[in-house]
Amino acid sequence: MFTLAVCAEMVFRDLPIPERARRVHDAGFQVEIWDWTRHDLDALARTPAEFSSMTGYIRGSLTDEDGAAELLRTAEESVRAAEQLSCPRLNLHGTGLDGEGLPVVPVTGEPTGEMWIAAHRTLTRLAELGESAGVTFTLENLNTAVDHPGVPFARAADTLALVAAVDRPGLRMNLDLYHAQIGEGNLVELVRRAHGLGLIGEIQVADVPGRCEPGTGEINYPAVARALADLGYEGTVAMEAWASTDSDLALERFRTAFTP
Repeated sequence: MFTLAVCAEMVFRDLPIPERARRVHDAGFQVEIWDWTRHDLDALARTPAEFSSMTGYIRGSLTDEDGAAELLRTAEESVRAAEQLSCPRLNLHGTGLDGEGLPVVPVTGEPTGEMWIAAHRTLTRLAELGESAGVTFTLENLNTAVDHPGVPFARAADTLALVAAVDRPGLRMNLDLYHAQIGEGNLVELVRRAHGLGLIGEIQVADVPGRCEPGTGEINYPAVARALADLGYEGTVAMEAWASTDSDLALERFRTAFTP
C-alpha cells in the first residue's frame, strides 16, 4: 500500500554509500540520501537502487534576500543532480544546516512577519522551479528541542502553513513524525490534517527517544500505519533512523510496522 524507503546515510554505516544503497535496494526498499555533494553520483547511478529523495539545496535560507538567492541557486544545482539519479523529490529546511544539523544562521525566538513573507516568496519560486523541472520540493518539519535548535519554521504546524499558503504542486510537505513527536505530538491527527489538505509529499519516521527504527521507542507506529491505510495514503513512508543494533533487523522492524 505504501512505498517504503530507507535513508542510506543511517544504516550499514560501515559500508560506502553506493554499497549501502545496493543493500537497501536488495532488501526491497527505495533509497534516500542527504547532501548529494558528498557522494559519487556516477557510482550511485550505477547501482540498481531507485532513489526517492535527496537534499534539495546546498546552502541558503528562506528568510532573507541573500540567503534566498543562494538557496535558489543551489536548488538549481540539486535539480541537475536529481536528474542524474532520477530522484523525484528534493528536500528543504527553513535554513541551511551544518554538519551537526545546526542552523548556519540560527533564529532566536519566533520568525517575524517579514520572515514569513520572505519564506512564502522563496518557496513559491522553488515550487515554480520544481514544476518546470518535473520534481517536487518538500519542506521538512524539524524539532528544535533536541536536534535542530534555532531553525525557523521548524514545527509541523508552521511547515504545513507555509506549504498550504504557497499551494503549488511543486511544493509539498515532508512530514517527519520523529520531529513532530518531539515538537508537537498528536501524530495521527497531524497526519489526518495534512492528508486532508492534500499536502503530504512524503512521510519520514524514526522512534523517540534515540531516533532509531520503529519499535525501539514510544511511538505506536503500527497505529500510525493503520491510520494512513484508513485515509487511503498511497505515498512514500521513509525510515530516516539510526539502526539500533543490526541494520537488517532495523529494516525488517520498519517493514513490519508499516505493513498494516
